[in-house]
Amino acid sequence: MTAELPSPTEVVQAAGGLVVRRPHGSLEIAIVHRPVHQDWSFPKGKLEEGETFELAARREVEEETGMTCRLLRFIGHTEYIDRKGRPKAVAYWIMAVESGSFAPNDEVDEMRWVTLEEASRVLSYPRDAELVAVLMAADQVEPLI
Repeated sequence: MTAELPSPTEVVQAAGGLVVRRPHGSLEIAIVHRPVHQDWSFPKGKLEEGETFELAARREVEEETGMTCRLLRFIGHTEYIDRKGRPKAVAYWIMAVESGSFAPNDEVDEMRWVTLEEASRVLSYPRDAELVAVLMAADQVEPLI
């Protein structure tokens, strides 16, 4: 018996978080380095069967950063073709840390807290920088934390 491959139109569903803090008045965001992809991005991952986007976002952020977070608000989603040629949609929430701390793991070898301006320069994908711009605008209208 062979494994079934997803149809070309099947969308991979994923969720993640823009984890923020405001330690000295300026908003900072957590970005993660994934050695397998050699990229800087936001913590995210695929939904497990029966899982909601919100639960997946919290789980993936905790798995990749070691931090338990609360959802503050939905910020948006990105769509792209993944490395296997499948369409992928990732829903993101702005999140605040409740507990925990980062330790390198199988998926992420480094995490950095950076300013929003630095995140826009360091992130590997323009779609992630676009989310930072939305976050920056939202924080100017009403401070997130």
